[in-house]
Amino acid sequence: MWLKARIILISLMAVCIIGCGEDIDPNEPQGFIQVKGSDTIVNAVQEVAEEFMKDFPHVFVAITGGGSGVGIASLINKTCDVATASREMKPKEIEIAHKRKVDPREFVVAYDGVAVIVNLGNPVDRLTIDDLHKIFTAEATNWKEFGGKDLPIVTLSREVSSGTHIYFKEEVVQLGKKDSTEEFSRETLLLTSSQAIVEEVAGNETAIGYLGMGYLSNRTKPVLIAKGGEFHPPDVDNVIKKTYPLSRPLFVYTDGEPQGITKLFIDFILKPIGQKQFMETGFVPVGATVAQED
Repeated sequence: MWLKARIILISLMAVCIIGCGEDIDPNEPQGFIQVKGSDTIVNAVQEVAEEFMKDFPHVFVAITGGGSGVGIASLINKTCDVATASREMKPKEIEIAHKRKVDPREFVVAYDGVAVIVNLGNPVDRLTIDDLHKIFTAEATNWKEFGGKDLPIVTLSREVSSGTHIYFKEEVVQLGKKDSTEEFSRETLLLTSSQAIVEEVAGNETAIGYLGMGYLSNRTKPVLIAKGGEFHPPDVDNVIKKTYPLSRPLFVYTDGEPQGITKLFIDFILKPIGQKQFMETGFVPVGATVAQED
């Protein structure tokens, strides 16, 4: 709700300044940038936009979520300037984009660990990728199978337009097998946002869900995850080292090489001041993983 209020406020500011006859230096950047897509990084991008508008007060940036699929579809349909995504564009999406004379350009803006969370009252604190596969496909249905209480497991997922949903399905439900058609169990509840998953897990001792680590809080418990090795928590160090099994890049897309105020905004995201906003909202700056590799 607060995010919608911010967008409305920004729009009203734009109308007011443009309509009030303020003299603007024609050489000063001005205009409107529409950003749509990933709910995972919507808060981080909003913070970046607010810093950007301090430096460029006559450029107005509107941020909306809805999921990576929504953002990518908006880019293809030419209804946004920048699409944010927690997954890569699919070959089919790129093919459709080209047919519509859209030439997607991809930028990695940060890194993330997809955290798996349970209720604070759940004694289970570590699971393997194979355990998660069994849980989210309903092969395992009771917490006692993993050392927990004799209670049924309630699985929660983001909706299908979410890039996090697709990532988790590919890496956990389908175990990274390109030819797999396995899906989440029919009992899995699809929720509209990461915050909705937090609320459900916080209030339901039997629930388990997943989300970007920027949404971690002391209201739920992240479990340690292992994939054929040691267990690791979803934190910055393990994402940088790539020891956390569910680590991934986060993206923005533009139509062709960004120009004008859109280029200003993309460049701002990748500068230290923009990367700082990602770090402060729980993600890993691009430079951190580069430094680790060096």
